[in-house]
Amino acid sequence: MEEDTVDTPEEQLAKQHRKEKKDMQAKIQRMKNAVPKNDKKKRKQLTEDIAKLEADLNLKHEEEFRQLKSTADTKMEDVLNEMEAVKMEDGEQEEIKPLRVTKAQKRRDKKAAQEKERESRIAEAEVQNLQGVRHQEGLILAQKLAQQQLQIKEISSDGHCMFRAIEDQLAQRSQPGLTMSMKELRSRTAEHMRAHADDFLPFLTNPNTGDIYTTDEFEKYCSDVEHTAAWGGQLELRALTQVLHLPIEVIQANSSTIKIGEEFDSKPITLVYMRHAYGLGEHYNSVERLKDPANAEDS
Repeated sequence: MEEDTVDTPEEQLAKQHRKEKKDMQAKIQRMKNAVPKNDKKKRKQLTEDIAKLEADLNLKHEEEFRQLKSTADTKMEDVLNEMEAVKMEDGEQEEIKPLRVTKAQKRRDKKAAQEKERESRIAEAEVQNLQGVRHQEGLILAQKLAQQQLQIKEISSDGHCMFRAIEDQLAQRSQPGLTMSMKELRSRTAEHMRAHADDFLPFLTNPNTGDIYTTDEFEKYCSDVEHTAAWGGQLELRALTQVLHLPIEVIQANSSTIKIGEEFDSKPITLVYMRHAYGLGEHYNSVERLKDPANAEDS
């Protein structure tokens, strides 16, 4: 008779979490069906409610995994102590003749072991994902953006991310005369910084000496902005607000939104700044309109 395999607590919890996620998706679908498609106010509230539901569930799962790990460590210590006590009471173990295992049973055992290993890997991956700083940063950003009916639009991480994100934002506007390529944005930024050196030099210092950049160092800095994949930051954003005559806002997970160029009374360019993206550190993404959850279909 084949013995039933018993899931580990980690595997049981992973299964429970998958069921809860499935139940939540069903609940979300019922919420979608209950909101009239032409009721914009309720649809906006629905978007925020869904984002909060998903974030709350993820945080709940993270805490449950953390508690399980703490409990497991304590139980393991108790088991080891109990085994040691049994050995001392029983003395030497009686020799037990091994039972002959059939080939069919070996195949079943191997399959069961592989399945348990797969479940264990899934559980471990879920723990790492829920506890990862990038995941947590993404959750916070998703909630912030949902309040503005926005979501992240991924930009490639190639050193040009800030300029590519602004290029994307300008393209979304479809405004004549405002569309610029990444290369043109870099060129115009460097040109503006050269023409207004007094506005930028005080913020640029030699890392070795602490002195403000010399004329040659400043020219090299501007040349790098224009011709290389040098990473863009707040100085370049300041220059770009002047070049484009548009305000720029940068949304962050754990800090307030940075607003640059507020002297321009126009709809701002919106960027997302991520500190933990792609394992490479800092990164800029663009944003786009949030997909309408009331019309979205479950996959």
